[in-house]
Amino acid sequence: MVTTLDNMLSCCLLVWGLLLSTAAALVTPQAQPEANGLVRRQTCNTASNRQCWTSSPAFNINTDYETSRPSTGVTRTYTFTLTQTATWIGGDGRIKNNAMLINGQFPGPTISANWGDRINVTIINNLSTNGTSIHYHGLRQKNTNNMDGVSGVTECPIPPGQSKTHSFFADQYGTSWYHSHFSGQYGNGLLGPIVINGPASANYDIDLGPLVVSDWYLGSAFTLGARVSNPFTPFIPGFPGSPPNSDNVLFNGKNINPAGSSGSYQKLTLTSGKKHLLRIINSSVQNSFTLSMVGHSFQIIATDMVPITPVTVSSLFVGIGQRYDVIITANQAVSNYWFNATFSTAPCGISNNPRPAMIFQYSGAPNANPTAPGSAPPDSKCQDLLTYAPIVTRTAPTASFPAGNTLNTKMTVDNGIAKVFWPVNNSPMKVNWNNPTLEYVASGTVSSMPASANVLQVPTGNAWSFWLIQNNSSIPHPIHLHGHDILLLGASPALANPVPPLPTNTLRPYNPSVDGPNLKLNNPTRRDTTVLPAWGWLAVAYKTNNPGAWLFHCHIAWHASQGLSVQFLEQQSAISSTMNLGALNPNCNNWDLYFPSLAPFPQDDSGI
Repeated sequence: MVTTLDNMLSCCLLVWGLLLSTAAALVTPQAQPEANGLVRRQTCNTASNRQCWTSSPAFNINTDYETSRPSTGVTRTYTFTLTQTATWIGGDGRIKNNAMLINGQFPGPTISANWGDRINVTIINNLSTNGTSIHYHGLRQKNTNNMDGVSGVTECPIPPGQSKTHSFFADQYGTSWYHSHFSGQYGNGLLGPIVINGPASANYDIDLGPLVVSDWYLGSAFTLGARVSNPFTPFIPGFPGSPPNSDNVLFNGKNINPAGSSGSYQKLTLTSGKKHLLRIINSSVQNSFTLSMVGHSFQIIATDMVPITPVTVSSLFVGIGQRYDVIITANQAVSNYWFNATFSTAPCGISNNPRPAMIFQYSGAPNANPTAPGSAPPDSKCQDLLTYAPIVTRTAPTASFPAGNTLNTKMTVDNGIAKVFWPVNNSPMKVNWNNPTLEYVASGTVSSMPASANVLQVPTGNAWSFWLIQNNSSIPHPIHLHGHDILLLGASPALANPVPPLPTNTLRPYNPSVDGPNLKLNNPTRRDTTVLPAWGWLAVAYKTNNPGAWLFHCHIAWHASQGLSVQFLEQQSAISSTMNLGALNPNCNNWDLYFPSLAPFPQDDSGI
């Protein structure tokens, strides 16, 4: 049918395409993907050949997306209005204090685009007192570091009553999310999914869209963060800096109330005999999960935004900030099936909902809860798998970790000011909201930046940068690098018995003579977020081919707030010539008028 239509519609489609390109800014984001998708699927990227994306010019699953992308001429335009309410009824029917919402909803609207589109996002800050920012997690921002949305690093916060527009290209494709990068603010609700349509390494029939799995706290994230940072009021007596249990775990913003009768289960529909693409996102503040589905397996086809050789698993550990594209084949009896989130015995999350779950309902099944509970998946021990094989390969040269390329972290307590910190190399990060790193670059005064900014210079040009991170604590840390995918060269194995508290003699330092020869340099697992093992080490590498100030931080919101972060200043001399740093001034001028003179709060954490 497609072939016979080609001749009849070729002229119409050509005119239609020209009209779409000319009027792209006037077309709604919802309408554009439908029109462009129709044209694309008449030539490529069908259910039987998802590896293809466009046939002329050819872009497919083997295209190196770091060096080449389609040029669609299409702009996707979004407006996010951020609001704040003291008592909002969330998706489990309970009141959330100090909820912060995007366009009145949680999660926020999906940013949807095609590979090669331009994305424009205007953020209107209608929060009552807070500055804000929006970061597009996992998007490479090639030569647009000033659009990365990190308060005190790539921009000043957006003050209340003001707005700012970010504009950037969809250089890669896959699944991600956006969130505030202003202290622990995203824990109040400022986050949402991102879907960049592109090829896939395995075929599927139906795209179910994003599944945002998030911990949920009824209290204000700022109040909880202050308690976590106070060593004299820990949530677990005797353990300074211990975090609270999440009050719930939500699936696309919904779940039942585990302590009452309100709320409802999130449901997604499966069509019998079809293959379904599910885009899993862990957007939590504190909780990592193992996900499993009764009677079904997952075929993993992407780790974060890196397509991989497909691998089938019965369960999947997802750390904070990580994403997986998986295919679920509806090959079981027409019925309802639990999709479960379970916790590890290791300290990487716990909830007051002991059995968080949602429902996958086959089309035609009765509208009822599943009856088969399933069995618990293996304990993840909060350990990332490092065996995924990217389709587009990378090979790093022999790794070396000089003294300056080792990052140590350990919780510290300053009883004099009653604060818990997570410093890196003895320095907890604290950025300057009024003078972000890119302003120092623009003025040529980087050398005068305070030590607390934790700025590290990395090699210039297209060089390899190797880093060894040592965790001197019993807490696994989800580590995220902005602006890059990182090659995961190796990590210490999970502890045999990870139940806390753990004695300090479980520390496993990197041993170059033993661990060095076992590092994987040829096409190792690659992604933008991974887990630093408890009492262990992590070895990573990336190419310094993207000018900017790039944050490298723990994605446990409390720990980022407590300073567990550094900045990699990359190709400093090229930053001013690849982006317009003068565009920082209007928003920074607005922020300077607001903070600190008009703000009812001090900066009492890292700022990110």
